[in-house]
Amino acid sequence: MKLSQVFTAPNQLTLLRMVFVPFVVIDLVDGHYGRALILFVIAGFSDGLDGLLARRLHQQTLLGQYLDPIADKLLLSTLFLVLSILHKIPWKYTVLVFSRDISILAASAVLFAIAGLRDFRPSIFGKANTFSQISAVFFALLLQVKPIRLIWIARTVFLRATFFFTILSALHYVILVQQRLREHAHTLPPAPSAPSS
Repeated sequence: MKLSQVFTAPNQLTLLRMVFVPFVVIDLVDGHYGRALILFVIAGFSDGLDGLLARRLHQQTLLGQYLDPIADKLLLSTLFLVLSILHKIPWKYTVLVFSRDISILAASAVLFAIAGLRDFRPSIFGKANTFSQISAVFFALLLQVKPIRLIWIARTVFLRATFFFTILSALHYVILVQQRLREHAHTLPPAPSAPSS
């Protein structure tokens, strides 16, 4: 992997999004929900911008393919955890989100180790899950700034959507893994037959 990939504009934005994480956490712990919300929105905007720049500037890199989802998971998983500790998001949603991500990470590591499989691009269900998580965190933060019923309803809707899409995307991942393993098994050369006596 070339070091120059780190210095492309899209990857710099992705790294900047990762830098935002501790500052958002500090604001949450200190009770500065408005500032945390602003940083979260900026981070979300940078997520869309880095993908756009990568396509427009033809700077889609292997590093970016790995770095972008890592930055997303780091931001969202951290905020789910902190907001649950602060009793702003029920623990059941955070436990489910972490369980799915850890299971997928472990399965991907095993599959890469034993079969060299690594091309698992996000499915439509995974993208829907990410959108639900972003929206749930956004409305959970906004609720602390403007505690009105409509925002509470939006937060609840997107938390339930997160619950649904987390399970659905995990099941789809299991099916995808089985399919990829079958395809990989078919491409393997046949085992040598035992010598006759």
